[in-house]
Amino acid sequence: MNSLLNENQQSPVLVKEYASVSHVEFCPAKPHDFAVTSSTRVQIYSCASHTVKKTLSRFKETAYSGSFRSDGKILVAADYSGAVQIFDLSSRAILRTFSGHKDTVRVAKFSSNVTQVLTASDDKTVRIWDLPSESALYVFDDHQDHVRSAAISPDNPNIILTGSYDHTVRLWDTRSPTPNIATMQHNHPVESVLFLPGSSLIASAGSNKLKIWNVLAGCSHFQTLSNHQKSITTMCMDGSGRRLLTGSLDNQVKIYNIEDYQVSHSLKYPAPILSMAVSPDDTHIVVGMASGLLSIRQRVVKTHEIAQVATARATQKARGGTLAHFTRGSAHRAGPDDLRVEERRKQKMKEYDQMLRAFRYGDALDSALRTAQAAGVVVSLVEELVHRGGLGIALGARDDAGLEPVARFVVENIANPRFTATLVFVAETILDMYAPVIGQSVLIDELFLKLRTNIERELSLQQTLKKTMGLLESVMLASQKLI
Repeated sequence: MNSLLNENQQSPVLVKEYASVSHVEFCPAKPHDFAVTSSTRVQIYSCASHTVKKTLSRFKETAYSGSFRSDGKILVAADYSGAVQIFDLSSRAILRTFSGHKDTVRVAKFSSNVTQVLTASDDKTVRIWDLPSESALYVFDDHQDHVRSAAISPDNPNIILTGSYDHTVRLWDTRSPTPNIATMQHNHPVESVLFLPGSSLIASAGSNKLKIWNVLAGCSHFQTLSNHQKSITTMCMDGSGRRLLTGSLDNQVKIYNIEDYQVSHSLKYPAPILSMAVSPDDTHIVVGMASGLLSIRQRVVKTHEIAQVATARATQKARGGTLAHFTRGSAHRAGPDDLRVEERRKQKMKEYDQMLRAFRYGDALDSALRTAQAAGVVVSLVEELVHRGGLGIALGARDDAGLEPVARFVVENIANPRFTATLVFVAETILDMYAPVIGQSVLIDELFLKLRTNIERELSLQQTLKKTMGLLESVMLASQKLI
C-alpha cells in the first residue's frame, strides 16, 4: 500500500461515467478486473488496460452494488425497483432474478457460501437468498429505517453485519433462534459497515464518525475516530489487511494503520466520494465520485520486481519446488531469504489412502483406526466414504471385534464440535445396520451405553450453555441501555 501511494504510483486515470458511481468492487480471482456500478449499468473494467471489457445494462431502473462471486464467473446486482439479478459474465445472460423486496435494494453480494446471496433494502429488511431455488432462506426485519450497508463475516458465512439509517449496527447469526444477537448504537445514520481481519473487531461509519466495536467483548464500543469533515460514505481494507481506508463527502480518502488507528495517508479527490475499492494485490485504488468521475490509481511494478518473480518461477520449475517467499515492495532491500525455494519431497501414500484408492473401503477405515491416526484424519476419511457412498460398505459385515474400534472412536470423539455432525451420522448408520443384534455382545453393548451417556451429558451441557448465553445477553442489553 505504501508503494501504491508513493514513488511507484502513476498519475491517476480519470474516467467520466454516466452518473454517480455508487459502487466499485474488484474481482477476487485474477486478473482482478473491477466492476463499476453507475446509472442503469454495471461495467467491467480491465485491471491491465483500464478500459471497459463488458457492460451489463439489463436494468430498468438505477443499478446498485455490482458484486462478484469468489470465482469471478458470475455477478449479482440490484436496482432501484428492488429486483436482484444474477448475471453470467461470459454470456451476460440473466441466470436468476430474486423478487421479494418492496423498495430499493442498495446492497447485494455473494456469501462465502457460493450458493447464497445477501441483500439489504430501503424496505428495512435484510434477506439471504438461495441461488438454486430463487427463494429467501432468511428475512431479518428488526431495523426501523433504510438498511444501506451489510457485510458477511469472512470467517463464518452464518454471521451477518448490517447498518441502518435507524442509527444502529446489528450483528446476526442465522443459526440462532433469535438471529439478532447484538445491537450497537452508532448514534448517526450508518452508511457503511465492515469486518476487520479476524472478525473480532468490526467498524461502522456514519456522519463523520468511524467507530470500532469489539465482538469478543460483547460488541462493546472500542474506539471512535473523527478525521473527516463530512459524512463517511464508504470503507474497505487494503489487500494485505493491514490498513483501513475510508472515503467521505469531504473529497478525501483517509488511510488508517489498524495497529494503532492513526491516519498514515490522506488522498484528495476532485468531488465527493461515494465508493472505493483496493485490488487484492494492492496495485490499484479505484474511487467513484458523486460527480460521475472514476479515479484509477495504479502502482507501477518495476522491472527488477518482475525479474525477481521470473527468477523465482524458473528456479521453482528447475528444482521441482514451491515458491515460499519473494521481495515485497520496491523499498525492501534484498536479503539472503528474499528468494527461497522449498524442495518438494515425495511422500509415500499412507496405507489407508492406498486402500481407499483401490475401493477397499472397510480395510481403509480399519487401517486408519489401527495405526492410531489423528481424529481429524479419520473423520476426513469417513467424510470421503460418505461422499463416495461407501460408508455402508465400510461398516457392513462386521462381527463384534470388527465393530468395536469404530464404535469406540465414535464414543470418544462425538462430543468434539468439529466432528459431531459426521460422527452422529456414523452412529445412526451403525444403529440402523446392527439394531437386530444389539444385546448379543457385551463389548458392543457397553460401548453403546457409553455413547448414550456421552450424548446425554453433551445435551445437558448445551442446555446449560444456552441458559448462560441468555443471561449474558440480558446483562449486555442492560449495560447498553445504561450507556
